[in-house]
Amino acid sequence: MGRIMGDQAATDWLTRLLAGERTAIARAITAVENETAEAPAVLSAIADRLGRARIIGFTGSPGAGKSTLVGAYVSELRRRCHTVGVVAVDPSSPFSGGAVLGDRVRMTSHAGDTGVFIRSLASRGHLGGLSRTAARVIDVLDAAGFDQVVVETVGAGQNEIEVAEIADCRVVVCAPGFGDDIQAIKAGILEIADILVVNKADLPLAERTARQFAALTPGVPVIRTQAIAGKGVAELADAIASRPRRPATDPLNRTRRLLLDLAVARFRSRIDDAGLDALAKQVLRGETDFESAADILGAKR
Repeated sequence: MGRIMGDQAATDWLTRLLAGERTAIARAITAVENETAEAPAVLSAIADRLGRARIIGFTGSPGAGKSTLVGAYVSELRRRCHTVGVVAVDPSSPFSGGAVLGDRVRMTSHAGDTGVFIRSLASRGHLGGLSRTAARVIDVLDAAGFDQVVVETVGAGQNEIEVAEIADCRVVVCAPGFGDDIQAIKAGILEIADILVVNKADLPLAERTARQFAALTPGVPVIRTQAIAGKGVAELADAIASRPRRPATDPLNRTRRLLLDLAVARFRSRIDDAGLDALAKQVLRGETDFESAADILGAKR
């Protein structure tokens, strides 16, 4: 780090980051998102300041009004005197690979609020709705002192469940009429929900959809909202506040899990499908056991 800007300048910048200075936060996020030469110094500086913010994940189907609801939720948090960081994972631009910034455009009402920091990240084709560096961006906002960090995923259906790995409270947002297909998708996105929201509750079928959710997901609160009008948002904020924190989302536990996931993915990419199939057939035929087969796979690294 000293070779990049000088030791004193680096120290000053990181001190400003931990004090919540916006320009320092923005620079730190850019460093960890793009994994620049400054990223290690940022990660070292924030490592002992993590685990204080509550992480709230919003996900759900496209067109459900997630961004508008997140904006309304942030407004409610500010009324309650909470500071908020927002990580909006947008689709990637096909030209630059950067975030399209659609979510940020819909949250312009918070642009001048020093208690809110909004950052759009490009999904860059990453399955699960979260960009690869979203966890580290969340950590920067956590260390900078925000009370809550709200994560909004791209939202493309059943595969959008990665938010379950990172959030203390998972809010799944659906539009009226979505319940018609609930049986087909129940094994996916709905099963991660701590809270279900039927947004656009002034539209037809809203009450029916809420009843279907309540019947098929017992024990999960179902809340109807009209994000544009702010209706139901206070109730949603109360429901989120009542949720206990999840030990699995502790930064160390989360990092261990992400590291293991990456290791498995890289290991899998090195295994020839034909070879894996042949080994699987040997196990199926009883010619070898699972432990021996796993040892063989480990030796192929």
